[in-house]
Amino acid sequence: MKDFVGKGVRPIITDYDPKKRTARTELGDLVLVKYKCQSNGVPTSMTNGSTLPLVASGILKDAESGGYNPFEHRRLQHPTTDMETLIHLLKGSLGTGILAMPYAFANAGLFFGLFATFTIGVICTYCIHILVKCSHILCRRMKVPSLGFADVAEVAFMAGPPGVRKFSTLARAIINLFLVIDLLGCCCVYIVFVAKNIRPVVELYLPGHDLHWYMIALLPLLIVMNLIRNLKFLAPFSMIANILIGTSLGIILYYIFLDLPSFNSRPAFASVETLPLFFGTAIFALEGIGVVMPLENNMKTPTHFIGCPGVLNTGMSFVVLLYSSVGFFGYLRYGDKTEESISINLPDDPLAQSVKVMIAVAIFLTYALQFYVPMEIIWKSLKHRFTSRPKLVETSIRISLVVLTVIIAVLVPNLGPLISLVGAVCLSVLGLMFPSVIEIIVVYEKGFGRFNWILWKNLLIIAFGILGLVTGTMTSLHDMFKEQAH
Repeated sequence: MKDFVGKGVRPIITDYDPKKRTARTELGDLVLVKYKCQSNGVPTSMTNGSTLPLVASGILKDAESGGYNPFEHRRLQHPTTDMETLIHLLKGSLGTGILAMPYAFANAGLFFGLFATFTIGVICTYCIHILVKCSHILCRRMKVPSLGFADVAEVAFMAGPPGVRKFSTLARAIINLFLVIDLLGCCCVYIVFVAKNIRPVVELYLPGHDLHWYMIALLPLLIVMNLIRNLKFLAPFSMIANILIGTSLGIILYYIFLDLPSFNSRPAFASVETLPLFFGTAIFALEGIGVVMPLENNMKTPTHFIGCPGVLNTGMSFVVLLYSSVGFFGYLRYGDKTEESISINLPDDPLAQSVKVMIAVAIFLTYALQFYVPMEIIWKSLKHRFTSRPKLVETSIRISLVVLTVIIAVLVPNLGPLISLVGAVCLSVLGLMFPSVIEIIVVYEKGFGRFNWILWKNLLIIAFGILGLVTGTMTSLHDMFKEQAH
C-alpha cells in the first residue's frame, strides 16, 4: 500500500469482507489505489459505501498544494519541446475542416461568420484550458503523473461528490464512445472528401460514373492500408499528407485571391435556419480536444502548455486566424456557389486538378491514422473475450469497421450535412459539455467562488453545447433527407 499512497494520506480500514476481498476505507485513498491498480492492469474492487467523508479538508489541501508535483514524476523516453508540441497541435488541428470553412461561412454570412468563428474558437480553447487544469488538479490530488481524457473523467467522478461516484465507469465509457463515434465519423467524411475530389479529375477522361462507385472503389485500398497495426509505420503517411495538404492550401489561396469581389457583394448575415449547419461545421473544424491530453502528457515542460501566451493559446490563435481567413475569403470569392469543400470550386485547369488529386491522396493517407485510435479503444474493451484467436478476431473487427465507414459514406454522400452532424453530435459533447461537467465536479469540494460564478459559467457553456447539439443534429439530418429525396 505504501507504493500507492503518498505521505499524509493513510487508509483507514473500517470493515473488511474476506469473501469479496473489499474494504471500506477513506474514499480518497481508495480512489487512488483503485485507479493506479487499474492503470497498471491489476484488478481491484471498490465499494461506494464509505462511511467517512469524501476527502478530509486537510488531506485535500495537502494533495493539491503539497509536495507532490506530477510533472516531476513523468518518465518520458522522448519528451517534446514547446515548439514540437506546438507543431503537433497544429498538425492535429489542421485537417479537412479547413476546406469546409467557406461552406460554413455560406451558412452564417460573411461578417457574422467571422465573428462567430472567433467566438467558437475562444470557447473551444477555454474548454481545453478547463480540461487540462482539471487534469493537473486531479494528478496532484491522486498523486499520479498524468491522465488521459477518459481518465480525467473517470477519476473526477470517482473522487467527486457522493452522488456522482457510481457514475465514474459510465463517464469513461461515454468519453470513449463519443471519441469512437467522432473519429469513425471523420473516417466517413474522409471517404466522401476523397471521392468528391477525385471524381472531377477522372470525369475529364472517363465520364459517367456515379459518386458511389468511387467510394466503393476505395474499399480494398482502405482495407489493405488499415491492416497496418504499428503507428510507427503510419508516421511517414502523416508526413506526406501534411506536405500535400500544405501545398494544396497554398494553391487554393492563390485561386481565392485571384479575383476577389467587393465585401458588399456578400450578405453579412445569412439566416437563422442555416446557423446550426455553421455551428456543426465550425466546431468540427476547430475542435482539437482529442489530441490535447496526449500532447500535454508528453511535454518536457507541461507547465508551458496552458498560461499566457502558452503553447495552447499560441497554437489555437493561429488555427482560428487561419480558418477564419480561409472561410472569409473563400466565401467572398465564390458566394452562393461555394461547395462543401472549397477544392471542388477550383477550375478544370491542370494546376487546379493537381490540387484535387493532392487533397484526395492526403486525406486517403490520413484515414489510417484517424482509424487507429477508435480501433484501439474498441479492441482494448473486447480483447479479453477472445483469448483463443485474438489476431483473427482483431483483423475481422478492423475490416468490418472499414467496411462500415464506406457503407455509411455511400448512404450519406452529402458532405456538408455529414460534417455538421459529426461536429454537432460528438464535439459538442466532448469539446464543450464534458469539460464543464468535469470542472463542476472537481471544484465542488472547494466551492464555486463568489456568486457561484464557476458553476454559472459552466452551466452556460453546457447550455450552449446542448443548443448546438440539438439544433445542429436536427438541421443536419433534415438537410441529409432533403438531398436524398432529390
